[in-house]
Amino acid sequence: MRRFTENIKIAFNSLFLNKTRSFLTMLGIIIGVGSVVAMLSIGTGAQESVISSVQDIGSNLVIIQPGNPEEEEQMMGPQMMFAGDTAELGIDDVRAIERNAELVTEVGPVVIGGAVVSYLNRNTQPQIFATTENGMELYNMEIEKGKFYNRGDVSGSANVAVIGQTVIKKIFNNIDPIGKIIKLNGQNFKVIGTLESRGTDTFGNDQDNFVSIPVTTAQTKLYGSGSYDMILAQSISEEVIDEATEEIEDILRRSRNIRVGEKNDFRVRNQTQILDILSTITNIFTVVIAGIASISLLVGGIGIMNIMLVSVTERTREIGIRKAVGAKNRDILVQFLVESIVLSITGGIIGVLFAILISIILNNFTVLETSITTFPIIIALSFSTVVGLFFGIYPAMRAARLNPIDALRYE
Repeated sequence: MRRFTENIKIAFNSLFLNKTRSFLTMLGIIIGVGSVVAMLSIGTGAQESVISSVQDIGSNLVIIQPGNPEEEEQMMGPQMMFAGDTAELGIDDVRAIERNAELVTEVGPVVIGGAVVSYLNRNTQPQIFATTENGMELYNMEIEKGKFYNRGDVSGSANVAVIGQTVIKKIFNNIDPIGKIIKLNGQNFKVIGTLESRGTDTFGNDQDNFVSIPVTTAQTKLYGSGSYDMILAQSISEEVIDEATEEIEDILRRSRNIRVGEKNDFRVRNQTQILDILSTITNIFTVVIAGIASISLLVGGIGIMNIMLVSVTERTREIGIRKAVGAKNRDILVQFLVESIVLSITGGIIGVLFAILISIILNNFTVLETSITTFPIIIALSFSTVVGLFFGIYPAMRAARLNPIDALRYE
């Protein structure tokens, strides 16, 4: 143990004796470890953000959309122009789910589109999110001021609107929007409520840049379409969401007269499935980027081998003197291995600090969210230690095999 401690002291003395050279040698390790830890922290932050976004919307939400995903993937280029026979979602589908689903508490159709929204001389182009009176519960929207539209507004296709915080900032500034008349594509709408801020989602999309209006108003007065872009359904609990998804699929197959063996002309997905897909994507992205970043660790290892070989040449007489006074080959081997590992571990620690700095900068000055955990730090430091050990073996063995007489004669 005492010898090992002495070897560590010698390693640090050698490191500080040539500060610039040691730093340049460690640079590859610093960049490699820093990049790996930073990339893994971005991946972890993205996953946490995805989970948070899903939970904000509702973890027991089921989404029904028109079209068969397999057929859509096969249709490419000009064929898409003749895809007009794609089945649509309509009021009959909503009623079928409302009548027959036992694992669903709320059902609501949704029409999504765009429109120019203006007030006096200001205008903006937010997303239009049109739904029914229960859309607020389905999409976890919270009213900040005023109210959400009711069943009478939906059945009467009323020109009323509930607006997000970004829209308020863009066209109202410090004016209270409640009761004001805004124009959507030139048509008058009365603002009856404002929504609490939801911020940006995982992909940097502004969740406050939208206007919500009754779905019937959107269909008859804005877009002239009787179909829905999707239907949202809420299962009675998160535990039965998969069963609720299967139940809705069975109900729609029966109501749309889809025979056994025929493919669905609609898609049913729940938030858990969407979360799994997004998590898989972020995992693949993280592993690929971290793998690319880890190449610099190998480059750093080659740098360590190079500098250790130089060190062996420079300290040949020292090695000869140590052997002459009784040092064994094993002692010389351990000394140079320890120096190599000290270089890599020191570089790894600086790399971790570098990654933490990058993480703080990204969190404060970009839309990216990062989360540094213990696991990637342990992995990165362990890998850098292995790199130091692996690339230090050859120089250490070369030093250990030096003939003491030849080493003493070396100039």
